[in-house]
Amino acid sequence: MTNRPESAPPATAPVVLPEGSALDRLSGLLTQFRVHAHLFHAGPLCGVTHFDAQPGRGFLHVLRRGHMVLSHHDGSGAPERIVVDEPTLLFYPRPLEHRFHNAPVEGSDFVCATLDFEGGMLHPLVRALPPLLVLPLSAVHGLEHTLTLLFAETERVRCGQRLLADRLFDVLLVQLLRWMLDHPRQGTAAPGLLLGLSDARIARTLVALHEQPGEPWTLAAMARQAGMSRSAFAPCFKSLLGVTPADYLARWRVALACKMLRDGRAVKFIADALGYATASSLSRAFTQETRCSPRAWLQSQSA
Repeated sequence: MTNRPESAPPATAPVVLPEGSALDRLSGLLTQFRVHAHLFHAGPLCGVTHFDAQPGRGFLHVLRRGHMVLSHHDGSGAPERIVVDEPTLLFYPRPLEHRFHNAPVEGSDFVCATLDFEGGMLHPLVRALPPLLVLPLSAVHGLEHTLTLLFAETERVRCGQRLLADRLFDVLLVQLLRWMLDHPRQGTAAPGLLLGLSDARIARTLVALHEQPGEPWTLAAMARQAGMSRSAFAPCFKSLLGVTPADYLARWRVALACKMLRDGRAVKFIADALGYATASSLSRAFTQETRCSPRAWLQSQSA
C-alpha cells in the first residue's frame, strides 16, 4: 500500500457537485492556461533515476508494474521517502527534484511525461495543487480506457507514436483533474482552487470569473452567481480557497495579464480587456501581485 500523509480537512466542507453535472469547471481554465504533455520514457527504470526541477515543468509518471522507493530532499514540501508498491500515478504539478530508487536489474515499469504549464508558477493549477500527488490506479476510477490506449501505444514504435502518446497524456491529465474535482476528499483537501471548484455554489462564481474576467465584478455580483448572500458567500469562499473573492479575482486578472503581455499585447489593451479603468490601475494591481511593473516583468521573462 502506498504511504502518504493526509491533509487536515478544510474549515468548510464543500457542497460537492454530483458527477455528470452540467457545469464545466475545467475548460475555461485550461483554455486560458494550457498544459502540454510530452512523453519522454516508456519501459523499465533500474537503479537510481534523478529528475531535475526545471522552471515551469512538472511530471506525470505512471508506475505500471513493480515497486520502488521515491525520495525528495528535506524541506522540499514533499515526504522525504515514499514506498510505492502497486500501480500508481505520481503527479508533480510544479518543479520539484525527485529520485526513483529501483532494483539494479529488472526495475519497475513506467510511462513518464513532462508537463509544461503555460505561465509557469503563475498557472492557477500550479498554485492550487500540492507539490506531489500519489494516487494508486485502483483508487482513481475512469482512467482505465485511456491508460489501456497509452500503454498499448508505448509498447512498440509505430507511426505517430510520440504525438499520440502526448495527446493521451493530455487526456489522462484532464481526467485526473476531473476525478479530483469530483472526489475532493480523496485528492487534496487543502484550501485552494480545486476545492473551490468542487463546491456546487462557489464553482458557479469561479467559472464566471474565469470566463468573464473583464466584467465589473463586485462582491454582490459574485455572491449572486453562487446563489448566496454576501454575508454567507465571502467566508465560504475564503474557507474553501484560502483567499478573499477580491484577492482571487485580482490574482486571476494578473495571471491573464502576464499571458497577454507574453503574447505582445499593450498594457492599455490588457487593462480594457480585464476591466481596469486605466492602464495605471492595471499597473498598480500588477505590481502589488508580482512586485514589479508590467514592463519590468516582461523584460525579466526574456532575460
